[in-house]
Amino acid sequence: MTQYKNSLEFAKEQDAKDPLAKFRDEFYFPQNNQNQNQIYLCGNSLGLQPKRTQEYINQELKDWAKYGVEGHTLAKNPWVPYHEILTNKMAKIVGAKPKEVVMMNTLTVNLHLMMVSFYRPTDRKFKILIEKDAFPSDRYAVESQLRFHGISPEEGLLLWEPPEGEELCRFEDLQKIIEEQGNRIALMMIGSTNYYTGQSFPLKKIVQLGHQHEINVGFDLAHGAGNIQPNLHKTGADFAVWCSYKYLNSGPGSVGGCFVHERHENDLKLPRFAGWWGHDKESRFNMRQDFDPIPGAEGWQLSNPPILSLAAINASLSLFEEAGFDKLIQKSKNLTGYLEFLIKDLQDNRIQIITPSNFDERGCQLSLKLTGVSKSLFDNLIKDGVITDWREPNVIRIAPAPLYNNYEDVFKMVQSLKKHLG
Repeated sequence: MTQYKNSLEFAKEQDAKDPLAKFRDEFYFPQNNQNQNQIYLCGNSLGLQPKRTQEYINQELKDWAKYGVEGHTLAKNPWVPYHEILTNKMAKIVGAKPKEVVMMNTLTVNLHLMMVSFYRPTDRKFKILIEKDAFPSDRYAVESQLRFHGISPEEGLLLWEPPEGEELCRFEDLQKIIEEQGNRIALMMIGSTNYYTGQSFPLKKIVQLGHQHEINVGFDLAHGAGNIQPNLHKTGADFAVWCSYKYLNSGPGSVGGCFVHERHENDLKLPRFAGWWGHDKESRFNMRQDFDPIPGAEGWQLSNPPILSLAAINASLSLFEEAGFDKLIQKSKNLTGYLEFLIKDLQDNRIQIITPSNFDERGCQLSLKLTGVSKSLFDNLIKDGVITDWREPNVIRIAPAPLYNNYEDVFKMVQSLKKHLG
């Protein structure tokens, strides 16, 4: 592990020898009033735009203008199979087999589609377990699914929560819930990496625990995809969903992704909401066929995909492929380790890092809990051109994304933090 030093010279030395440094120039950075790059540490909310995105989208606009409807087959990247261009690249990032992955819809839509198939309540097993501080959209989706099945959230929702006075969830507490109520739980749906604390959960252990009690297990990778390696196939998760606009840099509201484990690929007994793009490719355009789902995750598709959005995802995934995801994860650990070192070196008891120190229990986000400090601290960071993220009631989230952030960004951010702490 690198021996960190609290100096700008050290930061610049590390950046000079970073083999991934060139990828920083592949992105547009927001500018301050002096036309200088802002220090952008907010990829956990919206990733920066790759410079090549415009080229990728323009290609499809040119082909639309040139071919019209025939672009579905004659475009440089034909639109009918366009989503397949993304499959291998995305599968590497989430640790899946290509047939287990598809880019489609948006995150919460995909979550609902997966719960149609994998939340099958009975009179005995009907409860859903999530972490207490799950992202609000997940909770809304889960509660609405319970109500759809005639179950009140008060009766059907179980929460995995940290011990009183603590910020992080403990696996032993999850075990206790399962031991006590596993015979009543139909689904566990956990965020792989918690949006608030930055804690990454032990996915394989969670799946094994759930499956021992005949509980389906799914993950929301909104803050995991492109940030950690979830190894979805090896964990044995039944399903996972994610967005692509955070760490995957595909643009606001862009298309999400979905994983369905291969053991379910030919299970026609699984109910699903169906659409024509999930139908067998050979007979899809013969409009009078009964629904015949494509084996694997593609069989859960509904409509033909939005090509311009997929083009933006393609642009970003090409950068991940060139950089190598394993190398990006190592750089992420180095950058976040440096950020942790610098914050602790402030020796300011008004700041508590609530994200785990163990690299295996976090991605590139550190969450700082403030005590006796108002939100004006966050506002002053913005005035300095340091873009982070505020979460109520008192947390600043900082995410050095390894594709475009560097040691100097981290150092300057902490210098600004120090200045405004006084």
